Amino acid sequence: MNARLLPYLLILPVTLFLCVFFLYPFLLVSKQAFTQGAGFTLENFRDVASHWKFPISLKNTLLLAAVVVPVQLALALLMATMVNRMEKGRDLVLYVWTIPLGISDLAAGIIWLAIFEQSGFLNSMMTGLGLAEQPMNFLSYQSPLMVFTAIALAEIWRATAIMLVILVAGIGLIPKEYYEAAEVFGASPWQRFLRVTLPLLRPSLQTALILRVVLAFEVFAVVAALGGTLFPVLMGEIYSYQFDLQNSNGAAALALVVLGISIAFTLVILRVLRVPKGATI
Repeated sequence: MNARLLPYLLILPVTLFLCVFFLYPFLLVSKQAFTQGAGFTLENFRDVASHWKFPISLKNTLLLAAVVVPVQLALALLMATMVNRMEKGRDLVLYVWTIPLGISDLAAGIIWLAIFEQSGFLNSMMTGLGLAEQPMNFLSYQSPLMVFTAIALAEIWRATAIMLVILVAGIGLIPKEYYEAAEVFGASPWQRFLRVTLPLLRPSLQTALILRVVLAFEVFAVVAALGGTLFPVLMGEIYSYQFDLQNSNGAAALALVVLGISIAFTLVILRVLRVPKGATI
């Protein structure tokens, strides 16, 4: 076998998989988004943008991502630093912290619903401690801030482990000699974190942030479980267009809007955290 052809043969199964299960469906969705009847049109995008729920769902999606992702990044950096400094029990702690990765989005939403609902754990604890005379309805239209808080907490708990795993691997690749040299020159732990860890962690930070931001724009099941129609998001509106309104063209157009937002934020992250050419650890 020709050695030059071997790499192409090895990636052929993955290429075929992506073409069949990603590229072809993407082309079909794009066709639906830009057609109405038999001709090309932008009317689907106009209909979606003019719908009264679009600005609300867009604002909610961006607000949720703006709150959740920075908190998750800070927590993941703290947890990754702690794990890499541990000498004993490191694997056990990392395993416990990554348990939410094995829980589906909907299951995570139901778990937190059991905490915040009127007959849930939080109300039982408050009434048991005498902090409340009767159960409170936290997840109602009268308390939008509480609905948002519950969704944000559920997302932080569920998806921080995604960033944690990537950052733990990235910190593990940083040579210890850099930290030893910084310590010799009198750098404090905080200075070592700022001057050594963060600069050398840029490739991992890129990957973690891009993945998490894209997933933040696709949030759906957790919101559906905790907020329902009280907290509309873009993915929820796509579902509504497709199954409630039976408007697949509008759903396709809105899906491309979400894709465009994800690509825009990905480019921003790549620009802000760009790795200089030739830089190595």
